[in-house]
Amino acid sequence: MGIMRLAHVDLTVTDLDLTTAYYTEVIGMIEAGRDEDSVYLKCWDETDHHSLRLRYAPRVGFDLMSFRVEREDDLAEFENIITRYGYPVERLSKGESVGQGESIRFDTPSGHIMELVYDVEKTGRLTSRLNPAPFVEGLKGIAPPRVDHLLVKCEEVGEATKFYTDVLGFRVTEQLLDGDGHQTATWMERSHSPHDLALVSGQNGGFHHFAYWLDDWDHVRKSADILAYNGISIDVGPTRHGITRGNTIYFFDPLGTRNEVFTGGYRPDPDFPTITWTEDNVGRAVFYYEGEVNNRFMTVHT
Repeated sequence: MGIMRLAHVDLTVTDLDLTTAYYTEVIGMIEAGRDEDSVYLKCWDETDHHSLRLRYAPRVGFDLMSFRVEREDDLAEFENIITRYGYPVERLSKGESVGQGESIRFDTPSGHIMELVYDVEKTGRLTSRLNPAPFVEGLKGIAPPRVDHLLVKCEEVGEATKFYTDVLGFRVTEQLLDGDGHQTATWMERSHSPHDLALVSGQNGGFHHFAYWLDDWDHVRKSADILAYNGISIDVGPTRHGITRGNTIYFFDPLGTRNEVFTGGYRPDPDFPTITWTEDNVGRAVFYYEGEVNNRFMTVHT
């Protein structure tokens, strides 16, 4: 039983046309479908129906995070475990959510809505399954191959981390401790990448960013050119993290939701020991070159 990877991130937006234009023209995602209040988007190397849902609402924010499980039976097993932990579970039938079959949905101790799904509609990559080229010509914008991870905020990082690890099976790759040895941030994985989900101390239900994977540093540099050309507000970067060792740029979509492009890092094997950072080195931990974190970087959506 286990969670395999991030399936999709759902955001609420106040201007569906504007954000769709940004995510297709600047980021370079592909529109996979629409319904009465939502647009569904995917990256060129993703096989699922979508990895990002933009839903119209009166307020910009974070709707939910969805992760795919390894086996269909995992849904029932997770439902039992989560219920025993004290969190009610809602079961969704096939067809209730676009592009996916039966799933379960529940609140988490971090104050976020989480969804687990096994059966997802496969619409395929833009490359062939037979003798494919390693790239696709003519893509717009940054054109990342896939969505990679997300970072959210919560009041009790240690308590929430215990739920994600003990109940959902995530593994902590890195942690940031305060002077008393308490966790103020954790980075957790299920896909053998440096992190699929990260938690940082803050308001419960807070959303900091979601990230796109890029293949190399040159693609990060090119992304900076594309963002600057399009007048996109860059928060930090191009730079490097101490935590995860990844190369990065943080920037904002037109409604203020923070995005990231990310590459590099390491591959944590099953026996990979948790790396610990202390609060006196938080600057290097987050932005290794600069050695400090700007105030704007700490702002979040809820």
